[in-house]
Amino acid sequence: MTDSTLSQLVALLADRSAKRGDFVLASGRRSSLYIDCRLTAMSPEGQLLIGRAGLANLRESGWSVDSVGGLTLGADPIAYAIAHASALSHERGDGALVRAFTVRKEAKQHGTGKLIEGPFRSGDRVVVVEDVITTGGSALKAVDAIRAAGGEVLGILALVDREEGGREALQNAGLTVRALATASQLLPLLPPLPA
Repeated sequence: MTDSTLSQLVALLADRSAKRGDFVLASGRRSSLYIDCRLTAMSPEGQLLIGRAGLANLRESGWSVDSVGGLTLGADPIAYAIAHASALSHERGDGALVRAFTVRKEAKQHGTGKLIEGPFRSGDRVVVVEDVITTGGSALKAVDAIRAAGGEVLGILALVDREEGGREALQNAGLTVRALATASQLLPLLPPLPA
């Protein structure tokens, strides 16, 4: 992956997705930093940069990946961006296609009753994607669902690691964790709080 792509992604995340203040996170923790990756991941520029950086990171990892996905909603645009980047790369004769899927928070109560939506297949070698790792709880929920459906989880790829123990919790569960950006990379790019 080019340093330019990654530095552009970090700058975009800092500009659009990160803010200083006093916040309660999904984990219930209080924080002076809030990161809403959807504001970056659902933008055209974010999709482009996440797709390029995410696919490059997967290739650098040495993982042979069939599909990427994670817990809806945060993981969805990341998985789609990587799948799209793989299609463009494959079209140029550079690498295999990577499919995207979504893990629901609970199985549908109608239709097929699926917990995992999209072209996921039992036996797939999967990388779980995550928007922000704080405690690692969302990623672990996705890992459990994927394994229960017959997927082989190779590791976790996060858009941002908040560096608050989530990476370590996932590693303690036997998972390899990679991140495109960290909170410590975003913080210096943010304006200070007004006095």
